[in-house]
Amino acid sequence: MMEFFKQLPQLEPYGNPLYFFYLVLALVPIFIGLFFKKRFPLYETGVSLAFIVLMFTGTKTMQLLSLLAYIIWQTMLIFFYKHYRQRANQSWVFYLIVCLAVFPLTWVKLAPTFSQHGAIFGFLGISYLTFRSVGMVIEMRDGLLTEFSLGSFLRFLLFMPTISSGPIDRYRRFTEDYKQIPERTELLNMLDQTVHYIMMGFLYKFILAYFIGHTLLEPLKAVALDQGGWFNLPTIGVMYLYGFELFFDFAGYSMFAIGISNLMGIRCPINFDQPFKSRDLKEFWNRWHISLSFWFRDFVFMRLVKALLKHKVFKNRNTVSNVAYLLNMLLMGLWHGVTWYYIAYGLFHALGLIINDAWIRKKKSINLARKKAGQEPLPDNRWTSFAGMFVTFHTVMFSFLIFSGFLDKLWFK
Repeated sequence: MMEFFKQLPQLEPYGNPLYFFYLVLALVPIFIGLFFKKRFPLYETGVSLAFIVLMFTGTKTMQLLSLLAYIIWQTMLIFFYKHYRQRANQSWVFYLIVCLAVFPLTWVKLAPTFSQHGAIFGFLGISYLTFRSVGMVIEMRDGLLTEFSLGSFLRFLLFMPTISSGPIDRYRRFTEDYKQIPERTELLNMLDQTVHYIMMGFLYKFILAYFIGHTLLEPLKAVALDQGGWFNLPTIGVMYLYGFELFFDFAGYSMFAIGISNLMGIRCPINFDQPFKSRDLKEFWNRWHISLSFWFRDFVFMRLVKALLKHKVFKNRNTVSNVAYLLNMLLMGLWHGVTWYYIAYGLFHALGLIINDAWIRKKKSINLARKKAGQEPLPDNRWTSFAGMFVTFHTVMFSFLIFSGFLDKLWFK
């Protein structure tokens, strides 16, 4: 059987125009069915499984086995906890299930031989599937999610358009979309959006990101490494070029996923909303990798704040918020990988968010004092907005330089 899968062509998700041709062709019957208020569950399942399997054929067949084992593991955990929650709600069981749910991802991140034998331990998309599973466990803990079938769980977990690179969805939102087939006028609007998103995705990923990454960034990296030292002028260019390449590449992927989701009648959440127009770091995280930042906000940050306040670990609410920022962003950094630069990236943004909140509090107190003195508040106009965007943009770009790992090569190799 494995030899059969090795002989099949491997299709990287959204990797080339031919992939889109095959995928759109396979999705046409699904969209036509939606147009007539019908879903074809068996056909949808067949198409999804076929394209998921083709992600892991050829030289990646071990990843297919890893995916299968992962599905069995998560299904057992989810349904065990579902039945348990109908009888009890002890905290230690919840924390145990969460730990077990993230264990495969943790193993992938921590396994020292992963770089040599990645297919044995992980598969493409394991992070995003883990977010879906853990999100369901947390919502069951909170009593927000009580009833779901095996079919609906697997449909959500293995939703093909977003399996490899997100956006990260929530079970209840996804299921509501699946059950409520859009009206014809809305479907036509979604089709228009699909064309727009796919064309913009091609522009972002295959033209802009490719040109920036291959034509500009790689040669400049070589120059910067040749000059050496702790920092040099070409490294500044690397910083900006990498930031733009990262944005166009990832935003392009997200546009593809959203567009293809539309063809299946699912309004996938957006992932980017003009992030470089942000006036501060908090606004940036409301615009950048939105599904990830909102997932961490809802399931990590807010729960940390609640727990710290409940147990009165700190008396000052601002201290509680600051500690939650540090832990939340540190965890986000570790999610990317267990390296010093990912950890530094998370801590850098945590510090930035702490400073941002401190400035907001200081500004409020200054304006209150000025109001009592009969003075005008501090200016808040297009010039201050531009200044905020300017500072935020360059701060974010520097954080991307940390994230890129280029400084690791410049300093230590």
